[in-house]
Amino acid sequence: MRSLILENLNEARDVLEEFVSQPENIEAIEQAAAIVIAAVQNGGRIISCGNGGSMTDAMHFAEELSGVFREKRPALPAISISDPSHITCTANDYSFDEIFSRYVEGLGRQGDVLLAISTSGNSMNIIRAAEAARGKGMKVIGLTGKTGGVLAGMVDCEIRVKGRKHSDRIQEVHIKILHILVLLIEQGVF
Repeated sequence: MRSLILENLNEARDVLEEFVSQPENIEAIEQAAAIVIAAVQNGGRIISCGNGGSMTDAMHFAEELSGVFREKRPALPAISISDPSHITCTANDYSFDEIFSRYVEGLGRQGDVLLAISTSGNSMNIIRAAEAARGKGMKVIGLTGKTGGVLAGMVDCEIRVKGRKHSDRIQEVHIKILHILVLLIEQGVF
């Protein structure tokens, strides 16, 4: 067991070190923060979405902004698309591919930002959400992995954890990125 534990911790460290060593990743985080800060300062909102573990990351990001992160401050306008009644209704009446896009279609507006999280960049429901957001005049930030997939070509800003076989390693870096974004957004808005 000990060797498996150490192997996984070392691999996680290596993935993070690789990500940090690429200047374009730091620039992408700065760009994403600037997009969200500008949106909030102009009355926009942040809508986030993802599947499975990425949904929990989307929820975590929204609650850190609307709730509290490190210091008490006014709430920021952020929500994740994670309402089970909306998801099951839309999946049942339309398709699973539409669960996020229908929400964006109904509530998104020009000046808002969509944070679309997909470790593959190829989840059809995430791609459709990005299409809906673009149609509304929203900015789209993609938090991706591996090759970035289809989503990479549809976003205003992509933050990609490259070339990993397993999604869990990508998600471990995603959560670090999301915490940094929250910190930057707080500092930029307040």
